[in-house]
Amino acid sequence: MTRSVLPPRSRPPSSVGFCGNNRATTGGRADVAPATAPPGTPEPDSAIDVARLRVAIARLSRRLRRHELAGLTPTQLSALATVERAGPLRLGDLAAAEGIAPSTLTRLVTALEERGYVDRGPVPGDARASTLAITPAGHTVLERIRQESTTVLADSLRTLTGSQLAALAAALPALEQLADADPRDPRSR
Repeated sequence: MTRSVLPPRSRPPSSVGFCGNNRATTGGRADVAPATAPPGTPEPDSAIDVARLRVAIARLSRRLRRHELAGLTPTQLSALATVERAGPLRLGDLAAAEGIAPSTLTRLVTALEERGYVDRGPVPGDARASTLAITPAGHTVLERIRQESTTVLADSLRTLTGSQLAALAAALPALEQLADADPRDPRSR
């Protein structure tokens, strides 16, 4: 059984229960770790409260996505960014990269095409297959969204103290490693 990694003074009183969504029943906060983890979960370093870290990252991620996304869903935005990053790619490769079903991919690609963000092209020698390439409009919308997100984050960083900014700067390499590695994907090891 994995122990909670909260310092003793921060642990909720025993009368505080957890509801199904892992939020403490008092105050609705989701940053309190339950005392146990699923079987087989490795015990985290006692200096890290994994639940608090997860919640903080999720809340920051939501804040960065709150702006106008040019009429795109988060899934469409992710697919568009993948097409930009990977270059022209086959539809099946995009579905695999995004982890989505072919039927979902068809609707997603149609929406991106209708907005003029991607172009569908033929694959030489395979009449059934097609590739997707990002258009100048797709590049423009992704750049605008990145700039908006950067502005939101920069504004948030201005609320931190010098020591908090230094701690965040020191944590960047670790955060980048976490963001780039998917422990379930053997290709990212």
